[in-house]
Amino acid sequence: MVTARITVNGEVMPISPAAPTTTLLEFLRQWGFTGSKEGCAEGECGACSVMLARPGIVGRTEWIAVNACLIPVAALDGQEVVTAEGLGTPEALHPVQRELAIRGGSQCGYCTPGFVCSMAAEYYRPDRVAADGLADSEHGPNGFDLHALSGNLCRCTGYRPIRDAAFAIGTPDADDPLARRGAAAPPEPAPTVLEQDGRTFVRPATLTEAVTLLHTHPDADVVAGCTDWGVEVNIRARRADYVIAIDQLPELRVLHVEPDRFELGAALSLTELERRLAGEVPLLAELFPQFGSRLIRNSATLGGNLGTGSPIGDAAPALLALGASVVLAGPAGEREVDLADYFTGYRRSVRRPDELIRAVRIARPLARLSGFHKIAKRRFDDISSVAVAFAIDVDDDVVRSVRIGLGGVAETPVRAYDTESALSGLPWSPETIEAAARVLEAEGTPLDDHRASAGYRRAMLAQSLREMYARTTEGAAV
Repeated sequence: MVTARITVNGEVMPISPAAPTTTLLEFLRQWGFTGSKEGCAEGECGACSVMLARPGIVGRTEWIAVNACLIPVAALDGQEVVTAEGLGTPEALHPVQRELAIRGGSQCGYCTPGFVCSMAAEYYRPDRVAADGLADSEHGPNGFDLHALSGNLCRCTGYRPIRDAAFAIGTPDADDPLARRGAAAPPEPAPTVLEQDGRTFVRPATLTEAVTLLHTHPDADVVAGCTDWGVEVNIRARRADYVIAIDQLPELRVLHVEPDRFELGAALSLTELERRLAGEVPLLAELFPQFGSRLIRNSATLGGNLGTGSPIGDAAPALLALGASVVLAGPAGEREVDLADYFTGYRRSVRRPDELIRAVRIARPLARLSGFHKIAKRRFDDISSVAVAFAIDVDDDVVRSVRIGLGGVAETPVRAYDTESALSGLPWSPETIEAAARVLEAEGTPLDDHRASAGYRRAMLAQSLREMYARTTEGAAV
């Protein structure tokens, strides 16, 4: 579609003749914006990081950092992108670039433009200054959150000067054009049709249009944040004939906090949920920082994480523990399915080919005790070997209700029903925990693979319950 346009560093340019699977990174480099690099092609290194203008949580518009290697440029019709080249020049460096330069934060330089864009997005975060003076190991005295750089990899191990530069940046000047952009309305999502060589990318304007298209094209790829789809395109050379983008559908971007439940739109990014919920669902607040990196969370969605049906998706165990349900929308209307009944096999579910996940619902009141335990080789930005989520109510030292969600131990995310039975109605005591831990280590069907052995997974299941007890009981020993 020749009218598809994208704004890069203030310049409007056509998206055509890009193919439906052309990533933003490929597009930028073809136009000469070679600061953005391809390092991993799967969203783990951040060498391709750029900034996008998105609807704000504090202001009207906010700049967020994303992985350009994962997003199809067709998904950015009508949107605004800023690369490292758009932040400053050799003669007039941006404040972030200047701090990196004078503090020795760039060595080989390959990763530097990505660090610059991730740092600049944090530099422009409207509520960053609210943390001023609350410095700790992960936050600077200027309010800079180091998690903003959790998806950026420096192969020269230059992290200390990079951190120093991050903690030294000030606040944007009043006349900074990128800061002023926050006071204006965000770019409107543009209905898009991009066709080339028999392949089509479509951005419908409404949910009704989306499910109609999906009914007509049941084999279409449905994309939102593209954090999974982009890997399939880059690493496995997937080339779908029909792609439907749903990330900007208003019906999928709602967040309702009601007396009896939370309703979380399936297309809201995890960062949007994290910031807008502001800790109101403690179990999700514990999950979010362990889910990928900030770059991934700026794009990834709950709908996408559940829609893939992966047994190692981190959201599912937490949502199972919360007793969540999914709202499925199709041509015949909506239906609500308990998440415990949603998965039917490896990457399979009860969702029909012409249905979309519209929202996730979590009933209130929430359990008083909750915890999310992720066992992985790295603290952040890694795939779980095992993920365990707990939601427990204890009254007068007796377990009144309990739900436990597990990931990585079966062909689907599962509820640990046997362990729940072994805890329910019994004293919240070391004896009960030890007996239930032996039950928990037998839940699921763990296997041996390159991430962990089956025996290790079983041991970690049992240990997670002991740790949960220790965390919630004064003086308890693990």
